Amino acid sequence: MENSREEILGWGKAILIAILLAFLTRTFLLTPIEVEGASMEPTLQTHERMIVTKIGELQRFDIVVFHANEREDYIKRIIGLPGDRIEYKDDTLYVNGKAYEEPYLDEFKKEIPGGTLTDSFTLEETEVGETVVPKGHLFVMGDNRRNSKDSRHIGAIPIENVVGTTKVVYWPLNEIRIIKE
Repeated sequence: MENSREEILGWGKAILIAILLAFLTRTFLLTPIEVEGASMEPTLQTHERMIVTKIGELQRFDIVVFHANEREDYIKRIIGLPGDRIEYKDDTLYVNGKAYEEPYLDEFKKEIPGGTLTDSFTLEETEVGETVVPKGHLFVMGDNRRNSKDSRHIGAIPIENVVGTTKVVYWPLNEIRIIKE
């Protein structure tokens, strides 16, 4: 009788520790997310599942998950960091006057010969309405530039709304991969 009581207590402790570790991991380190919508195509497809990392420094071109409002999280790519001056001209990204290549857009650009994927704009012409990305904010865009509700439309996003970055697709199993910039 005493042996079975100790065994039950042992199992109870193990289960409590497992639940606590899962909670702490999900709260502070990693969490799963499902891609919804076409705004990150062709990089990400709707219904793919990804791991979101909640630690690390945010960098230009990271794919981030952020709270867009109280009910929705969005997945977009960081284009501008605080203090950056952003401009698109002739389908080319300029940050602080320097042209940047965006190799993750190459596949989409091939599908629209003679057309532009990203229309020309300056940061002031977007919902941000300022010459530089405000302090404590990010300028984000979806890879599917013609079909993305992003900082051009919703403004710069507060860094405090960022859940984390994501690079690992784990579902469906035949699509497991690490997203490269």
